[in-house]
Amino acid sequence: MNRIKQRTKRRIIIGLCIVVAAAVIILIVQGVRGLLGGRVDTSAGLEYIQQEEAGDITAIEEKISLLEQQDNNAEDTRSIKEKFAGAVVLGDSVAEGFLEYDILNASSVAAEIGVHLDELDGQIANVKELSPSVLFLYLGMNDVTATNGDVDSFISEYRAVLTQLKEEVPDAHIFVNSIFPVQEKAIEEEPLLAKIPDYNEALKELCDSQTVAFIDNTSLVEEQYYEQDGVHFKADFYPIWAQRMAEVAAL
Repeated sequence: MNRIKQRTKRRIIIGLCIVVAAAVIILIVQGVRGLLGGRVDTSAGLEYIQQEEAGDITAIEEKISLLEQQDNNAEDTRSIKEKFAGAVVLGDSVAEGFLEYDILNASSVAAEIGVHLDELDGQIANVKELSPSVLFLYLGMNDVTATNGDVDSFISEYRAVLTQLKEEVPDAHIFVNSIFPVQEKAIEEEPLLAKIPDYNEALKELCDSQTVAFIDNTSLVEEQYYEQDGVHFKADFYPIWAQRMAEVAAL
């Protein structure tokens, strides 16, 4: 989104430069005509000005690119905690890792181990008190088994959560994280977890219908980041996940 805004800003600035240059050309031509009282061959002058104008535009683009790069570099110097200063992650034990590994401040996490979609009243009250401008959800892993693989039931419960959050924190921009995939050994222990892709597909459709941003993190996870249980993650994964959310939400 930021890149789109930057490109739009660049086009506006360049457009204004062209308009100003054109106005200058007109004034010069009219002035010369007024002084000489007749027709003047301005083709050579116009060609020169157009060449200079093209050079100026290139220079302007280069300067804008440099400024944008400086802005990006300045943003990159902020810590993850600083980026999430006005954001909250609401979730389960996977989200709780942000606190366990000291990736985010306590004021940026509302997580509870083993929580289900129909048990969020306390956490939502906490989120309301924190009053974030951006709210990330990581929910659903525990509900894959709790709903016994019933995707429709899961979506009904998730929809109710979104409705409640929109009422309690109406000014927050909500981003829904996909349910992370699990390793094969976790599926062998709990076969219902094999349906996570089906749950994510339905969750994305729900988000689209609710005009809520959906963050697909499926490709974000690599084997070396998993804990022994094949479900939870090591400390090294959390900065990667946090950066992904920060980029999507333009924090």
